[in-house]
Amino acid sequence: MEFFILSMLNGLSYGLLLFMLSSGLTLIFSMMGVLNFAHASFYMLGAYIGYSVSQWLGFWPALLLAPLLVGAMGVAFERLCLRRVHQFGHVAELLITFGLSYVVLELVQLVWGRIALDFRPPALLQGPALTLVNDSAHGLRLLWGAAAPEICTSADAAVRIVCSPFPATRAFMMLVSLVMLGSVWALLTHTRIGLVIQAALTHPDAVEALGHNVPRVFMLVFGAGAALAGLAGVIGGSTYLTEPAMASAVGSVIFVVVVVGGMGSLPGAFVASVLIGVMQTFAVAFDFSLATLAEQLNLQVGASTLLHLTLSQLAPILPYLLLVLILIFRPKGLLGTREG
Repeated sequence: MEFFILSMLNGLSYGLLLFMLSSGLTLIFSMMGVLNFAHASFYMLGAYIGYSVSQWLGFWPALLLAPLLVGAMGVAFERLCLRRVHQFGHVAELLITFGLSYVVLELVQLVWGRIALDFRPPALLQGPALTLVNDSAHGLRLLWGAAAPEICTSADAAVRIVCSPFPATRAFMMLVSLVMLGSVWALLTHTRIGLVIQAALTHPDAVEALGHNVPRVFMLVFGAGAALAGLAGVIGGSTYLTEPAMASAVGSVIFVVVVVGGMGSLPGAFVASVLIGVMQTFAVAFDFSLATLAEQLNLQVGASTLLHLTLSQLAPILPYLLLVLILIFRPKGLLGTREG
């Protein structure tokens, strides 16, 4: 039970980080029809800028300022570059964002170097948010915060006690992701700004006639999507690792999330993110293969490498296998309305 709870919490935290990333990409695609290949680069910029700002002002100001700075960079890119190639179609948009991802990577390495940075969370987020205490005599208990040393030790050699902490940084990541989901959904469905944004996508001429600047709306939407990626970068960089490879580590996975959830569907991105996060986490935790199963059943197996591959070894490709299945059996995605 302890293994299941911790694996589920770790899977949810990773899945919600993916949602923080994919929500901005989904917002940009649903409103502008642009698949931004540089979205993970804005995530990386958020982590590095958050690190630099935190060195001067602390973590909490960095959590606010870094997304704003990344959002401003997104606005500038859309206004100066992306808008100029929009008339040439989706291929040009994909190529220019693809090129931006390489430019950002080289700039990050020039400014901050190639070595991973020590981006530490604040003291409030250091340590566990909760601790699972598995006592062979009294069963499983949940304690908020860190468990006292005497709780995790026993004078009786026959009593086995295992304390498993869950980091506060991951709990904070989950909280911010849920707040982001509620905020973006409320903005798009219950405010005048959201009404203008959605109307600008489907009826741009009518929105222009009402006095709204549609190109400016799209520019702000792109900037907001980049800012969401920057926010994910600050939290992800302080929770995991801030390094130049962090963009490539999640870049392809967030596109899988967007397609599996349904192109342009924010609830679909949420469901797909959680599904992929939990699936990969449990796969990594299981060191199990078909050869192991055959040995337990006293069956003879050959020396095939495929039979000896464990679930943990297959974990990195599981999202892409899910993507293939979705494209075959439900091309519009789990909660999507588009067929492609």
